[in-house]
Amino acid sequence: MEEPQKKKFLLKISGRNYVELETDRVRFHKNDFSLEILNTSRDDQRLYEYSVSNGGEEEVWEIQLEVFEPVSHPNIHVLHRELSNGSCWLALRCSSERGDEVSYSWDSGDNNGDNSGDNGDDNGDDNGDNNGDDSGTGGICSGSGAFLNLSYPVRSAAFCCVCTASNAVSNRSTAFDAAQCGLQ
Repeated sequence: MEEPQKKKFLLKISGRNYVELETDRVRFHKNDFSLEILNTSRDDQRLYEYSVSNGGEEEVWEIQLEVFEPVSHPNIHVLHRELSNGSCWLALRCSSERGDEVSYSWDSGDNNGDNSGDNGDDNGDDNGDNNGDDSGTGGICSGSGAFLNLSYPVRSAAFCCVCTASNAVSNRSTAFDAAQCGLQ
């Protein structure tokens, strides 16, 4: 014989009255009829049921909650570096130590003197975009995925390649100064 299904109730509403059954875990917003789960953790990732009873009828919706860890600042690693005949060849890899379902993209950034390699922020506003001016690099830094291969004349190395690590809940960016080709 099958075990009976157990349901955990977070909120009960009757008419205009409601009771939050876990006041330290949930907050009900009457204005838009939404339920906020506070201090979300991976344990909250599961299927939720929302039901409304009206007389003899009941409407039921199922909502799958997914919980994502935000991405950490990405690091850019030089996998291969070759300086020959005034040209630089680089193979770069971008990686983020934390985050779920992380995707990577590359773009050109301007070389404004901040070569700290840490130009990202929590909300992703600083994505290395320089309003379409790629400083003559011709989109050399554009790409998707964790890897980027570059080849450029060292004399035109006044640009940065910006890697952005992102997922459903966050994005962070880090820049690589192309002038670093000559550094060993």
